[in-house]
Amino acid sequence: MKKERKNLLLSLALAGTLSFSLVPFNVLAHDELGDVNIEKGERTNYADNAVPILEGSKSLSYWFEAAAPEMEVVRADGKQNSFADVYAHKGFAYVGTHTKNGGNGGVRVFDLKDPANPKEVAVFANNDIPGTWQEKVIVKSISTPHFNGDLAVVSVQQLSRNNPESKGGFLLYDVTDPYEPKKLGFWEVTKKTNGTHELYLTTQGNRAIVLAANPYADYYSHGEQKDFQIVDVTDPTAPQTLWEFDPRTLPEIPEEFNGYHWSAPDGKTRPVFNHSTMVDETGKYAYVSMWDLGTVIFDISNPESPVYLGRTEFASNQQGSAHSATLAKGGTVLIETREVYSPLKEGYEAAYGYTRIFDIKDKTQPKLLSEFKTDLTAAEEGAPVTFARTVHDPKVRGNTLYLSHYAGGVRAVDITDPENPVQIAKYVPENSDVWGVFVDRNYILASDIGSGLKVLLKNNGNKGLVE
Repeated sequence: MKKERKNLLLSLALAGTLSFSLVPFNVLAHDELGDVNIEKGERTNYADNAVPILEGSKSLSYWFEAAAPEMEVVRADGKQNSFADVYAHKGFAYVGTHTKNGGNGGVRVFDLKDPANPKEVAVFANNDIPGTWQEKVIVKSISTPHFNGDLAVVSVQQLSRNNPESKGGFLLYDVTDPYEPKKLGFWEVTKKTNGTHELYLTTQGNRAIVLAANPYADYYSHGEQKDFQIVDVTDPTAPQTLWEFDPRTLPEIPEEFNGYHWSAPDGKTRPVFNHSTMVDETGKYAYVSMWDLGTVIFDISNPESPVYLGRTEFASNQQGSAHSATLAKGGTVLIETREVYSPLKEGYEAAYGYTRIFDIKDKTQPKLLSEFKTDLTAAEEGAPVTFARTVHDPKVRGNTLYLSHYAGGVRAVDITDPENPVQIAKYVPENSDVWGVFVDRNYILASDIGSGLKVLLKNNGNKGLVE
């Protein structure tokens, strides 16, 4: 019966109103130094969302939920983890895990040879470091003098910095054979921070580098280490730190900056920390999500000496919260998502997080083209502090932007004209809590914090599933 419900299509618009009820589990807030006390994962869901909802137009009207596999318990103690980001490489899906039941869930690997019937074939990075969780995984084919094959980098974060057995950073695994992942190395960041939150792997010729986001490393270590670090993993068994970014090198950051509190030019005290990193296809330009400092753009052609180019900026009444980024239009357009979960802060607009789109043909002066908001964005008096209604991560395929949106599921946005983005489809799974989205081959992957992997496929028949 449950499977039948999961394949049921509702082509009507979502009816009813939002009902708010907190669904807490043991997870960590992004801005842990902020003035809002909420744990990551406390979010509201659609009360009437008992079955998956797929709505769409254009070509996406033929997408359907092909698989939502039951995520079996793989831990020896019989407990299940929650789930985090999703990535795909060469027909395999890699799903990170979150903090439920003490973390240490590692990365779960699914063979997507038959995308409608994903087969879980391996789990790795789950027993390496006690008291940690493994949210983010990036997999790429690399060829260096030390390694030739498929390399996975996995973020490692401590559940508690007071645990003497835990440590943060990132793990490196050989997944050339996804059925038999092999540990190669570990890069460690200062124990004074939780660890590496998000990261990115790229290549430059026969060299491989990782860009690591280590939130609050600067603040907690009093400047000994920085939030943004570039690490050479050409030899994955012996990663070497190449460079760290000190925000104090920017003219708009005063010398008294303490690694978090920024006296911004608009007169507000704003948070600055590195949440996420990504690199363009050439491996030359890096886009670093530095919360209220915006998306900071670097030329990393020489990773030992990157050059700051420019950054996005916010209106005085906007909370910054630059969370993640991706590119479109051959790298000339930047997509920035803003994770605002406390929508009623004094001095700011009443709104949950939404997406901004920039022209970056001139990377020294990003030009705001448009802002994309959903039916969840607006906040009225009494609106709860919740992650449920904010945007999370962006991905782009062609002229379609895909956004993971927690209780809002996955939103597909036509950005053919980036000055006029238009929502063309949405996918909201049962009890939606969508963390990540990834587009690969002929499928869209989503990862739900509570229930795990979702696979959307295109129906090539004559009848669309969404009309």
